[in-house]
Amino acid sequence: MPELPEVETVRVGLVPAMQGRRIERVQLNRANLRFPFPDDMARRLDGRRIERIDRRAKYLLLRLSGEETLLVHLGMSGRFSIEAGADTAQPGDFVHAAPANPRHDHVVFEIEGGVTVRYNDPRRFGFMLMFASDAEDSQPNLAGLGPEPDSNGFSGAALGEALAGKRTPIKSALLDQRVVAGLGNIYVCEALHRCGISPLREARSISGADAERLARSVREVIGEAIAAGGSTLKDFAGADGALGYFQHRFSAYGREGAPCPAPACGGEIHRIVQAGRSTFYCPDCQS
Repeated sequence: MPELPEVETVRVGLVPAMQGRRIERVQLNRANLRFPFPDDMARRLDGRRIERIDRRAKYLLLRLSGEETLLVHLGMSGRFSIEAGADTAQPGDFVHAAPANPRHDHVVFEIEGGVTVRYNDPRRFGFMLMFASDAEDSQPNLAGLGPEPDSNGFSGAALGEALAGKRTPIKSALLDQRVVAGLGNIYVCEALHRCGISPLREARSISGADAERLARSVREVIGEAIAAGGSTLKDFAGADGALGYFQHRFSAYGREGAPCPAPACGGEIHRIVQAGRSTFYCPDCQS
Protein backbone atom coordinates (compact mmCIF):
# COMPACT_ATOMS: atom_id res chain seq x y z
CA MET A 1 0.00 0.00 0.00
CA PRO A 2 1.40 3.44 -0.87
CA GLU A 3 2.89 5.27 2.09
CA LEU A 4 3.39 8.98 2.69
CA PRO A 5 6.24 9.51 0.16
CA GLU A 6 4.38 7.69 -2.62
CA VAL A 7 1.19 9.69 -2.00
CA GLU A 8 3.22 12.91 -1.92
CA THR A 9 4.80 11.95 -5.25
CA VAL A 10 1.33 11.41 -6.75
CA ARG A 11 0.22 14.79 -5.36
CA VAL A 12 3.18 16.54 -6.96
CA GLY A 13 2.44 14.79 -10.25
CA LEU A 14 -1.22 15.87 -10.25
CA VAL A 15 -0.57 19.54 -9.44
CA PRO A 16 0.39 20.71 -12.97
CA ALA A 17 -2.56 18.87 -14.52
CA MET A 18 -5.29 19.81 -12.06
CA GLN A 19 -4.40 22.59 -9.61
CA GLY A 20 -5.96 25.92 -10.53
CA ARG A 21 -8.04 24.34 -13.31
CA ARG A 22 -11.76 23.81 -13.68
CA ILE A 23 -13.33 20.35 -13.80
CA GLU A 24 -15.41 20.30 -16.97
CA ARG A 25 -16.91 16.86 -16.52
CA VAL A 26 -16.61 13.82 -14.26
CA GLN A 27 -17.53 10.34 -15.43
CA LEU A 28 -18.17 7.58 -12.88
CA ASN A 29 -17.96 4.15 -14.45
CA ARG A 30 -19.33 2.28 -11.43
CA ALA A 31 -21.26 3.11 -8.28
CA ASN A 32 -18.52 2.44 -5.74
CA LEU A 33 -14.92 1.66 -4.90
CA ARG A 34 -14.33 0.35 -1.37
CA PHE A 35 -17.34 2.46 -0.41
CA PRO A 36 -20.11 4.03 -2.50
CA PHE A 37 -19.23 7.34 -4.10
CA PRO A 38 -20.74 10.42 -2.43
CA ASP A 39 -24.28 11.26 -3.45
CA ASP A 40 -24.34 13.15 -6.78
CA MET A 41 -20.54 13.24 -6.79
CA ALA A 42 -20.20 13.81 -10.55
CA ARG A 43 -22.75 16.62 -10.56
CA ARG A 44 -21.20 18.22 -7.48
CA LEU A 45 -17.74 18.21 -9.08
CA ASP A 46 -18.75 19.46 -12.54
CA GLY A 47 -17.70 23.08 -12.99
CA ARG A 48 -15.68 23.27 -9.76
CA ARG A 49 -12.19 24.71 -9.79
CA ILE A 50 -9.48 22.74 -8.01
CA GLU A 51 -7.93 25.52 -5.97
CA ARG A 52 -5.19 23.43 -4.37
CA ILE A 53 -4.08 19.82 -3.96
CA ASP A 54 -2.88 18.92 -0.47
CA ARG A 55 -1.89 15.74 1.30
CA ARG A 56 -2.61 14.68 4.89
CA ALA A 57 -1.02 11.40 5.97
CA LYS A 58 -1.87 8.99 3.10
CA TYR A 59 -4.84 11.01 1.82
CA LEU A 60 -4.98 13.36 -1.17
CA LEU A 61 -7.14 16.43 -0.58
CA LEU A 62 -8.44 18.33 -3.60
CA ARG A 63 -9.58 21.75 -2.37
CA LEU A 64 -12.51 22.84 -4.52
CA SER A 65 -14.16 26.17 -5.19
CA GLY A 66 -17.35 26.38 -3.18
CA GLU A 67 -15.54 25.36 0.03
CA GLU A 68 -15.72 21.62 -0.42
CA THR A 69 -12.88 19.09 -0.41
CA LEU A 70 -12.58 15.84 -2.34
CA LEU A 71 -10.63 13.26 -0.32
CA VAL A 72 -8.93 10.42 -2.22
CA HIS A 73 -7.31 7.31 -0.74
CA LEU A 74 -5.40 5.13 -3.20
CA GLY A 75 -5.95 1.90 -1.31
CA MET A 76 -3.68 -0.91 -2.51
CA SER A 77 -3.84 -0.51 -6.28
CA GLY A 78 -5.23 2.96 -7.05
CA ARG A 79 -3.31 5.10 -9.53
CA PHE A 80 -3.83 8.15 -11.69
CA SER A 81 -2.90 8.67 -15.32
CA ILE A 82 -2.79 12.03 -17.03
CA GLU A 83 -3.52 12.55 -20.71
CA ALA A 84 -2.75 15.89 -22.32
CA GLY A 85 -2.87 15.70 -26.08
CA ALA A 86 -0.55 12.91 -27.21
CA ASP A 87 1.25 12.77 -23.86
CA THR A 88 0.39 10.35 -21.06
CA ALA A 89 2.01 10.34 -17.63
CA GLN A 90 1.45 8.21 -14.56
CA PRO A 91 2.34 10.01 -11.31
CA GLY A 92 2.99 6.99 -9.12
CA ASP A 93 3.30 3.72 -11.02
CA PHE A 94 4.06 0.97 -8.54
CA VAL A 95 6.60 -1.82 -8.84
CA HIS A 96 4.24 -4.77 -8.49
CA ALA A 97 1.31 -3.20 -10.34
CA ALA A 98 0.17 -4.76 -13.59
CA PRO A 99 -0.21 -2.43 -16.60
CA ALA A 100 -3.31 -0.31 -16.17
CA ASN A 101 -6.32 -1.99 -17.76
CA PRO A 102 -8.83 0.59 -19.09
CA ARG A 103 -11.73 -1.46 -17.73
CA HIS A 104 -10.55 -0.43 -14.25
CA ASP A 105 -10.72 3.30 -15.07
CA HIS A 106 -13.46 3.93 -12.52
CA VAL A 107 -13.36 7.74 -12.40
CA VAL A 108 -12.48 10.03 -15.30
CA PHE A 109 -11.91 13.77 -14.77
CA GLU A 110 -12.04 16.02 -17.83
CA ILE A 111 -10.09 19.14 -16.92
CA GLU A 112 -10.05 22.45 -18.76
CA GLY A 113 -7.21 22.78 -21.21
CA GLY A 114 -7.80 19.39 -22.82
CA VAL A 115 -6.46 17.34 -19.91
CA THR A 116 -7.98 14.00 -18.93
CA VAL A 117 -7.13 12.45 -15.55
CA ARG A 118 -8.14 8.82 -14.98
CA TYR A 119 -8.35 7.01 -11.66
CA ASN A 120 -7.65 3.30 -12.17
CA ASP A 121 -8.07 0.80 -9.32
CA PRO A 122 -8.24 -2.94 -10.12
CA ARG A 123 -8.71 -4.07 -6.51
CA ARG A 124 -11.04 -1.18 -5.60
CA PHE A 125 -9.63 -0.73 -2.08
CA GLY A 126 -9.34 3.01 -2.65
CA PHE A 127 -12.16 5.43 -1.96
CA MET A 128 -13.32 9.00 -2.52
CA LEU A 129 -15.51 11.19 -0.38
CA MET A 130 -16.49 14.84 -0.13
CA PHE A 131 -16.90 17.09 2.87
CA ALA A 132 -17.27 20.76 3.71
CA SER A 133 -13.77 22.20 3.98
CA ASP A 134 -14.52 23.98 7.24
CA ALA A 135 -15.53 20.63 8.80
CA GLU A 136 -12.17 18.96 8.22
CA ASP A 137 -11.31 18.68 11.92
CA SER A 138 -14.36 16.49 12.47
CA GLN A 139 -13.98 14.40 9.31
CA PRO A 140 -13.59 10.81 10.62
CA ASN A 141 -10.68 9.87 8.35
CA LEU A 142 -8.67 12.94 9.36
CA ALA A 143 -9.68 13.59 12.96
CA GLY A 144 -7.16 12.31 15.46
CA LEU A 145 -4.26 11.92 13.04
CA GLY A 146 -0.84 12.49 14.54
CA PRO A 147 1.65 15.08 13.31
CA GLU A 148 3.28 14.87 9.90
CA PRO A 149 6.89 13.65 10.13
CA ASP A 150 8.21 16.88 8.61
CA SER A 151 6.04 19.21 10.69
CA ASN A 152 6.94 21.34 13.69
CA GLY A 153 4.61 19.17 15.76
CA PHE A 154 6.81 16.11 15.35
CA SER A 155 9.81 15.92 17.65
CA GLY A 156 11.52 13.52 19.98
CA ALA A 157 9.67 14.99 22.93
CA ALA A 158 6.30 14.74 21.20
CA LEU A 159 7.03 11.19 20.08
CA GLY A 160 8.08 10.12 23.57
CA GLU A 161 4.88 11.58 24.98
CA ALA A 162 2.74 9.79 22.38
CA LEU A 163 4.43 6.47 23.18
CA ALA A 164 4.27 6.78 26.96
CA GLY A 165 2.38 3.90 28.54
CA LYS A 166 2.06 1.89 25.32
CA ARG A 167 2.95 -1.78 25.84
CA THR A 168 2.76 -2.64 22.16
CA PRO A 169 6.00 -3.18 20.20
CA ILE A 170 7.44 0.05 18.86
CA LYS A 171 6.96 -1.24 15.30
CA SER A 172 3.20 -1.53 15.85
CA ALA A 173 3.01 1.79 17.69
CA LEU A 174 4.61 3.66 14.80
CA LEU A 175 2.04 2.22 12.41
CA ASP A 176 -0.70 3.83 14.52
CA GLN A 177 -1.64 6.95 12.55
CA ARG A 178 -2.51 8.71 15.80
CA VAL A 179 1.15 8.61 16.83
CA VAL A 180 2.61 9.91 13.57
CA ALA A 181 0.73 10.37 10.31
CA GLY A 182 1.59 8.63 7.07
CA LEU A 183 4.05 5.98 8.19
CA GLY A 184 3.70 2.44 6.88
CA ASN A 185 5.54 -0.83 7.08
CA ILE A 186 8.45 0.04 4.79
CA TYR A 187 9.52 3.28 6.40
CA VAL A 188 9.01 2.09 9.95
CA CYS A 189 11.42 -0.79 9.28
CA GLU A 190 13.92 1.60 7.72
CA ALA A 191 13.71 4.21 10.48
CA LEU A 192 14.12 1.64 13.26
CA HIS A 193 17.12 0.09 11.55
CA ARG A 194 18.73 3.46 10.95
CA CYS A 195 18.56 4.44 14.61
CA GLY A 196 19.41 0.99 16.00
CA ILE A 197 16.15 0.38 17.87
CA SER A 198 14.68 -3.12 17.87
CA PRO A 199 11.14 -3.42 16.50
CA LEU A 200 10.41 -5.75 19.43
CA ARG A 201 10.95 -3.15 22.15
CA GLU A 202 7.90 -1.94 24.04
CA ALA A 203 6.86 1.47 22.80
CA ARG A 204 6.78 2.87 26.33
CA SER A 205 10.52 2.21 26.65
CA ILE A 206 11.27 4.77 23.92
CA SER A 207 11.86 8.13 25.57
CA GLY A 208 14.52 10.78 26.01
CA ALA A 209 17.54 10.26 23.75
CA ASP A 210 15.99 7.16 22.15
CA ALA A 211 12.89 9.14 21.14
CA GLU A 212 15.03 11.96 19.76
CA ARG A 213 17.09 9.50 17.73
CA LEU A 214 14.01 7.73 16.41
CA ALA A 215 12.24 10.97 15.47
CA ARG A 216 15.34 12.13 13.61
CA SER A 217 15.51 8.82 11.72
CA VAL A 218 11.84 9.01 10.75
CA ARG A 219 12.29 12.54 9.40
CA GLU A 220 15.43 11.59 7.48
CA VAL A 221 14.01 8.45 5.89
CA ILE A 222 10.75 10.13 4.86
CA GLY A 223 12.58 13.19 3.53
CA GLU A 224 14.99 11.10 1.47
CA ALA A 225 12.18 8.97 0.07
CA ILE A 226 10.16 12.02 -0.99
CA ALA A 227 13.23 13.52 -2.64
CA ALA A 228 13.79 10.25 -4.52
CA GLY A 229 10.16 9.94 -5.60
CA GLY A 230 8.98 7.32 -3.12
CA SER A 231 9.99 3.75 -2.51
CA THR A 232 7.64 1.57 -4.50
CA LEU A 233 7.63 3.68 -7.63
CA LYS A 234 8.41 1.92 -10.87
CA ASP A 235 8.77 4.59 -13.52
CA PHE A 236 7.62 7.92 -12.16
CA ALA A 237 9.80 10.63 -13.67
CA GLY A 238 10.26 14.05 -12.16
CA ALA A 239 10.44 17.27 -14.15
CA ASP A 240 14.11 16.52 -14.90
CA GLY A 241 13.32 12.99 -16.08
CA ALA A 242 15.03 11.37 -13.08
CA LEU A 243 13.40 8.16 -11.85
CA GLY A 244 12.42 7.65 -8.22
CA TYR A 245 14.16 4.55 -6.89
CA PHE A 246 14.50 4.92 -3.14
CA GLN A 247 14.11 1.14 -2.79
CA HIS A 248 17.67 0.80 -4.07
CA ARG A 249 18.79 2.39 -0.80
CA PHE A 250 16.83 0.18 1.59
CA SER A 251 18.97 -0.88 4.52
CA ALA A 252 16.62 -3.48 5.99
CA TYR A 253 13.27 -3.77 4.22
CA GLY A 254 13.09 -6.77 1.89
CA ARG A 255 16.72 -7.76 2.57
CA GLU A 256 16.22 -10.96 4.57
CA GLY A 257 19.47 -12.92 4.77
CA ALA A 258 21.59 -10.06 3.46
CA PRO A 259 24.53 -8.64 5.45
CA CYS A 260 23.54 -5.73 7.66
CA PRO A 261 24.90 -2.54 6.07
CA ALA A 262 25.37 -0.75 9.41
CA PRO A 263 29.04 0.19 9.90
CA ALA A 264 31.05 -2.42 11.85
CA CYS A 265 27.95 -4.57 12.48
CA GLY A 266 28.66 -7.83 10.69
CA GLY A 267 25.16 -9.12 11.39
CA GLU A 268 22.43 -10.31 9.05
CA ILE A 269 18.98 -8.94 8.26
CA HIS A 270 16.21 -11.13 9.68
CA ARG A 271 12.52 -11.25 8.85
CA ILE A 272 9.82 -11.79 11.46
CA VAL A 273 6.05 -11.28 11.39
CA GLN A 274 4.41 -8.77 13.70
CA ALA A 275 0.64 -8.30 13.63
CA GLY A 276 0.51 -9.98 10.24
CA ARG A 277 3.15 -7.70 8.69
CA SER A 278 6.72 -8.54 7.73
CA THR A 279 9.36 -6.83 9.84
CA PHE A 280 12.96 -6.66 8.64
CA TYR A 281 15.68 -5.86 11.17
CA CYS A 282 19.15 -6.76 12.40
CA PRO A 283 19.12 -8.35 15.87
CA ASP A 284 22.85 -7.65 16.21
CA CYS A 285 22.72 -3.86 16.00
CA GLN A 286 19.08 -3.08 16.87
CA SER A 287 18.40 -3.33 20.57
